[in-house]
Amino acid sequence: MTIQKTPVVAALALFCCVLWGSAFPCIKIGYEWFAIEGAGSQMLFAGCRFFCAGVMTFLLFSLKERKLLTIKKSSIPAVFGQGVLQTTIQYFFFYLGLANTTGAKGSIITASNAFFSIIIAHFLMKEERFTWKKAIGCIVGFAGVVVVNLTPGAWSSGFAWNGEGFVLLCAIAYGASSVTTKLLSKRERPESITAYQLMIGGAILIIMGYLASGTIGSFTIKSAILFFYLAFLSTLSFTIWAILLKYNPVSKVAPFGFTIPVFGTALSGLLLHEEILTWNNLAALVLVSCGIIWVNLELPKKRGRGGNENDKRPVLRKT
Repeated sequence: MTIQKTPVVAALALFCCVLWGSAFPCIKIGYEWFAIEGAGSQMLFAGCRFFCAGVMTFLLFSLKERKLLTIKKSSIPAVFGQGVLQTTIQYFFFYLGLANTTGAKGSIITASNAFFSIIIAHFLMKEERFTWKKAIGCIVGFAGVVVVNLTPGAWSSGFAWNGEGFVLLCAIAYGASSVTTKLLSKRERPESITAYQLMIGGAILIIMGYLASGTIGSFTIKSAILFFYLAFLSTLSFTIWAILLKYNPVSKVAPFGFTIPVFGTALSGLLLHEEILTWNNLAALVLVSCGIIWVNLELPKKRGRGGNENDKRPVLRKT
């Protein structure tokens, strides 16, 4: 299948990561334009964004199919749980944790979700075995995320459960949700999973935000366009990511997540006028790329004594 070919997976996964990376500076801008202050307002803002993204996904694919996008009754509990895990829990811990740690530490810890995806998949899916090859690829990619955050004062000191601890729980939820998305996609369409899990998770965040006395400032033309973009990028990226996970191993898709902090840093520089052409940014890009390429290399089985030694060289997977 085309969706299983390595160049296609790489192109679509990187496209998703560019979208997610662009969310970092856009959210910062959104906080200013919507006068977002405090955890309650952040949860309310996130909830509105993801709920609207779910509604957009529902409407777009309902129009495309010329019928309402539905899920089986037997899948309702699983899809509800997916919404709680992938949207509510992940972003609840992300926003609260990030408020109590540095951006660098938060970025590093969040990027560890690729490790958790591969490890959790090992225990829940018999075809997803954890190997040294996968571990090495993830370590190299993770090193790139560390390098991109090597700036003076970025690391601070100490470990707080309501800071680094919450971000770690966010990473675990993120990693687990990639595996549960693949499992759930065996009985439901990726676009259906995306639409309903975003609406469910977003609605819960909205309720939590209101209970925490959160508020959102008034809409203007430019803030409405920004909000629409944030919602649409979630619609597009989550749907494509779910489709990739449906047809490919988790270990083939998850490592691309290491590029999110790199794209986030680059796009923050462009949109927020920060310096991006630095040695650590370029080194991070190289390390992350090497890690992804290594995970997607296939080492052919050793041939007998009569085989050619050149047959032992790694080659790109062509599935």
